[in-house]
Amino acid sequence: MQTNTIMCGDARELLAALPGESVDLVVTDPPYLCRYRDRDSRRIANDDNPEAVLSVYDEVFRVLKPNSYCISFYGWTAIAAFAGAWERAGFRSIGHIVWTKPYASRASHTQYRHESAFVLAKGYPRKPAQPISDVRDWQYTGNKAHPTEKAVSVIAPLVNGFSKLGDLVLDPFSGTGSTAVAAALNGRQYIGVELEQKYCAIAEKRLAGVENKRKLQKAA
Repeated sequence: MQTNTIMCGDARELLAALPGESVDLVVTDPPYLCRYRDRDSRRIANDDNPEAVLSVYDEVFRVLKPNSYCISFYGWTAIAAFAGAWERAGFRSIGHIVWTKPYASRASHTQYRHESAFVLAKGYPRKPAQPISDVRDWQYTGNKAHPTEKAVSVIAPLVNGFSKLGDLVLDPFSGTGSTAVAAALNGRQYIGVELEQKYCAIAEKRLAGVENKRKLQKAA
């Protein structure tokens, strides 16, 4: 199995080729199933296709090692669908993390001032020695490369808190590779899976930059 790579294509098909019980941690930000359109009219692939998104969690469960974690962002308007998919796959919900925003990303019945993720368990993983807070500050990327790009500084505490050095971290909805970058910067292996070629290319470029930075540090 090749690690430290971005795989471009359908997550269900690509994950099916990975060995079972081979991944130490999953951190992922799937389409929220809300038909999102940003200010520049950009959309997210499969954001209107629950089957294409939710069925991936069956493969995620299969490839995770026993007694391990999956941290998944989700769309709160589709929480019933996400929760049902997680339960059917075999996951238990054991935690919930909220990031508070200093701005409103949208306003409707309320102002939208947070992002959130569930901490899911396959089996009964050992509790972290130093559990992270479940209320955290949000860092905004500007979403220049992707309409819902997460900051590496948001993802890195998840990688560090729920895995150890050398572990393999998977993101089946990789986007521009923030999870892979966070893993690489913190001594983990990574596999990113992304459907859209343009985002695969951006992720690969970001990770090449991380590798070049490492080489320069070793040479210094």
